[in-house]
Amino acid sequence: MIRQITKYTAEIFEILSKGHFISANSSDPLIQKLYAIIDEEENFEALHDYFGGINFQLERGDDYFYFSRDVSKATLEKKLESAYKWIDIVDFFKTFDSAFGVGFRFTPADINVKLKTDTDLKNKLDSLQKTFGRKNQAGETKKTSYSDVINRLVEQLRSQNFIELQDEVLKNYKVLTSFRYLEELILRIDIAEEIEDEIPE
Repeated sequence: MIRQITKYTAEIFEILSKGHFISANSSDPLIQKLYAIIDEEENFEALHDYFGGINFQLERGDDYFYFSRDVSKATLEKKLESAYKWIDIVDFFKTFDSAFGVGFRFTPADINVKLKTDTDLKNKLDSLQKTFGRKNQAGETKKTSYSDVINRLVEQLRSQNFIELQDEVLKNYKVLTSFRYLEELILRIDIAEEIEDEIPE
């Protein structure tokens, strides 16, 4: 199977270099094939060395693969800003359903229905509307419908390969194994904050 590395290296690079993930539970046949290729230990090592030579670090998560890179302090601050945005997004979806995680299936319509009876979910969406609402020409966030903001949040998850569309007509989505990356990120931040709180003054 090692011969397939040269055949699929470009596809693997194309996906991972955009900051996307290759997940084990994707329904996309190409992603499934790429995952199986990378998951073979000798292939992983060869690809790890190859991509390392061009300054991309191939990382193995829990049933997913991604690239990481050494970053400057300025880039790190930007990444932290982005991480806090993702915390708010994950918090919103976990408030919608505490079971929201790998393999979970949902539609934006499901979220809209729950929004009518869940004040906490509505408050979180109001907060996210500042970030994901439509902007006017002056760059100010204008009032947009809850449906529009929910669709933007779902699209944010989909565009980063954390979920994938299963049924275009019903707008049914499935959460991919790469979602664990966000859960682990949040866990790491929580642990770091707990340790900081325990350090005596």
